[in-house]
Amino acid sequence: MRLIVQKYGGTSVGSAERIRNVAARLIETQRSGAEVVAVISAMSGVTDQLLKLAGEVSPQPSGSEREMDALLATGEQTSIALVAMAVNALGGKAISLTGAQAGIVTDRAHTRAKISNINPKLIEELVSEGFIVVVAGFQGRTVDGETTTLGRGGSDLTAIALAGALGADACQIFTDVDGVFSCDPRVVPDATQMQEIAYDELLEMAGAGAKVMQSRAVEFAKKFGVPFEVRSSFGRKAGTVAKEETASMEDVVIRGITIERKQAKITMAGVPDAPGTASRIFSAVSAANVLVDMIVQNASDQKTTDISFTIHEGDLPQTEELLRPVAEEIGAERIATQSGVAKLSVVGIGMRSHAGVATRLFDCLGEGGVNIQLISTSEIKIAVVIEERDADRAAQLTHAAFGLAKPAL
Repeated sequence: MRLIVQKYGGTSVGSAERIRNVAARLIETQRSGAEVVAVISAMSGVTDQLLKLAGEVSPQPSGSEREMDALLATGEQTSIALVAMAVNALGGKAISLTGAQAGIVTDRAHTRAKISNINPKLIEELVSEGFIVVVAGFQGRTVDGETTTLGRGGSDLTAIALAGALGADACQIFTDVDGVFSCDPRVVPDATQMQEIAYDELLEMAGAGAKVMQSRAVEFAKKFGVPFEVRSSFGRKAGTVAKEETASMEDVVIRGITIERKQAKITMAGVPDAPGTASRIFSAVSAANVLVDMIVQNASDQKTTDISFTIHEGDLPQTEELLRPVAEEIGAERIATQSGVAKLSVVGIGMRSHAGVATRLFDCLGEGGVNIQLISTSEIKIAVVIEERDADRAAQLTHAAFGLAKPAL
C-alpha cells in the first residue's frame, strides 16, 4: 500500500470549516488505497498571537527561548487535536501525535532547532493499524525531552523529514496557492504555474523572497532526495513538483522571478584595502544577529575600497549605530545608508548553458527606466537592488522580457 505524507499550512486549517475540509481530504486519500500521515501547522494567526502575548508579559521574551518553544508548540498541538477529532467525527480513524511522540529528535537550539534523528516506529505501527496519523509540525524534542521548535515555516521541514524517514511514496505540501509560479501573481497577473522545479531553483527563489517553502525544508529534500509537490488545499488542480534536476530542465532559461521588499543598503566608503577589514565589519554585524543578504565590494582604488551590503529595513537603525565605531576603528571615510530598496532576482538552471541572460535583464530594466544599484550573481541566479517603488514594474518588465507569461487561451 502506498504511503502518503500530506502537510497542511495554517490557512488550510484556519477555521472549523477548513479543518473539516482537511479531515475529509485525509479520509478520501486513505480510502483511495493509501496509508496517510498528515503534518499540521498552527491555525493561521495563532503563532503571531502567542508571540504578541509573550511580548506583553515579558519585555524580552527572546531571552526565554526554552519557554518560548513550550509556548509556540501549543499552536500545532491545538490543530492536530482538532483535525483528529474532525476525522473521527466524519467516520474516519485518526490519532494525533506531538513532534516528540512522533519520534522527531532535534538539537538543543531552542526556537531554531535542527532535526538530528527521526524514529518513525510508532507512526509505522499506527498507520499499519489503519489510523490516519496526524503529526504536529514545527516541533520536536531534544534527547533530554525538552520541547523545541524548528523556526518559522518549520512544518514544511517536518513533513519532508518524515517523508524521508518513512520512505513515503509521495509528499504533498498543501497551502493556499496552487503551486510555484514564475512570479507572484499579485504582481504579474499572467504568471505561469510551473509543473516542475529543481531543488536548486526553489532554494534560490526561497532565499530571494519567495514565501512558498521554507529554505531549510528544500535543503533537506535535496540532501535526502525527497521529491514533493506544492499544491492548494482549496482546489483539485495538480501543483508543482520539486525534484532533482533533469537534462530537459535546462531548456528553460529562466524559471522564476522574485521580489524581496523592505530592504536597506549600507555602504562603507573609503575602507582600507587590507586583510581582515571585511571580517571586522561583518563580525560586528553578525554578533548583533543581523542577517546580511547581498555583499558587493568595489575594485580597490588608492588602497581603499567601498563595501556595500543589504539587510532588512527594520535592522537598519541598529546596524548603522553598531558600525559607527567600527568605521572609526578601521579608518573608513564614511557610512552611507538607504532604505526603501528591493531585491529583484531571476532564477533558472538554464543559465548554466545559455548566454546573454544578464544582458537581457539589464537591457529590459534600462529601457524601462529602472536604475540598478547593486548586482550579485550565482551560477543560476542574478539579483539586482533597485528602488522599492520600481519593484512591481521591474518584475513585470522582466517577466515579459523572458517570455514567462502563460499562453493566451
